[in-house]
Order: sequence, then C-alpha cells, then structure tokens
Amino acid sequence: MRYLRLYIHFVKFSFSKAMQFRVDFFFRVLMDIVFYLIQFVFFSVIYLHTDILAGWNIEQMKIFISGYIFIDALNMTVFSNNSWWLPQHINRGDLDYYLTKPVSSLFFLSLKEFAANSFLNLIIASGLVWWSISTYSGDLSAIKVFVYILLLMNGTLLYFFTHFLFLMSSFWTQSPRGFADVFYSVAHTMERPDRIFKGTARVLFTYILPFSVMASYPAHFLLEDFSIEILITMLGMTIVLFTALMLVWKKGLSVYSSASS
Repeated sequence: MRYLRLYIHFVKFSFSKAMQFRVDFFFRVLMDIVFYLIQFVFFSVIYLHTDILAGWNIEQMKIFISGYIFIDALNMTVFSNNSWWLPQHINRGDLDYYLTKPVSSLFFLSLKEFAANSFLNLIIASGLVWWSISTYSGDLSAIKVFVYILLLMNGTLLYFFTHFLFLMSSFWTQSPRGFADVFYSVAHTMERPDRIFKGTARVLFTYILPFSVMASYPAHFLLEDFSIEILITMLGMTIVLFTALMLVWKKGLSVYSSASS
C-alpha cells in the first residue's frame, strides 16, 4: 500500500506539471495520432497487393497493429520518460538521489515520471484495440479477449525490461545514451508480424531480443487455437528478463561512481 500511495502521488504530480505546458501536451498527442495513422496506412497499402500477410488477413492485421500501438502507448505513459533519463542519472551522479530514498531505487527510477501527455494517447490506443476486436468478423471469446489484454500488458513489461537492460550499459560505457540507439533500431521489429522472420532472425527476436513475442504472440493467442506454448514463452521470457534486469542492476550499482566519490 505504501508503494501504491507513492505511485498515485507520482501520477497526480505528473498531471499537474503537464498542465503547465499545454502546447507540449497537445503537440505530443497530435504527433502520436499521426504515428497511429501511418501504421494503418502502411499495412493497408500492402493489402492492396495481397490478401494474406504472415498468415493474417487485413482484419487480423488490424488487431496486431492496434496491439503494438497499445504497447507503445502504455510504455510511453508509464515507463518511457524514466528510461530516457537513466544514462544521465548514472553519468552525472544523480543516481545518489534515488539510492538514498527509503523505497526500492529501481521502483523509484522506473515509475517516478508518469507521462500525463501520453495518457490521452493510451486512451486512444485502447479505443483502437476495442475497435479492431469489435469489428472482427470471427468468433472471439470473452476469456480470450481478457487474456489478450493481459498479454499486451505483459508485452509492455518485456519492452521495458529490454529497453532498461540496453540503457544500463551506461554503468560501464559512461555513454550519455547507453545503447539506446541500438535498441530503437532493433525495436521496430515489434511492429512486424513474427512469421515474416525465418531461421536465425526468428530465434533472435523470440528468445534473445523478444520483440516478436511482445505483440505478435498476444495476437496469435487471440486469433488462433489455444496454445499453451504462447503463454509459457511469454511468461518464461518475462521471468528471464526480469532476473537479468535485477542482476545487471546490482552489478551496475557495484561499479557506480556517485557524485560524492
């Protein structure tokens, strides 16, 4: 309950701060809406030349697109601002501020900045998920839809864990961005159906850098026959990445040079 009260305080403060910069608030909303439109237009153009892509028709692809848009919006709202600042906190010694607080430093660093200007986009993304599911001509059970939403949230955690691991390289490289540029270059694979990747690339983006798992696997679970393999893979990758995150975090703190050192 202490952590919940603290997080509610984070959210209230973020909304208060966002209202002081209203132009920035609405500009970010508009920017993300344009991004969403581009995603649907991109695949619509492809489907002018084919009926099936990676085993999915256009209705199924809309569910996949709205799924990764939801993951992106949820990450931008909850985690992204915090992740962005991590390398700078490490390099400038600002991490001291978080390490001296009577709460988990990783919790504080990961959730302190709630992006109120992205919250409206999260609502829009949620509406897109509802629209893509409600207009789908096939049969979708309420249980599968519920689990699908949970899997999208799990996909957001996978995205955050992977991103944070790339950024924590700053403990050793002293880079102002860590390996953020590498991460963003590879992260676009989340926006493509996993079945377009074959061989080594498929293994890489499923079991090492699980971008194909984040949005494609929830869509497979919703649209296809029940598969326990999907649930096991997503749960397994979440446990592995969380464990890796905790280990690398502790190792990074052991080599961290504080502002007072």
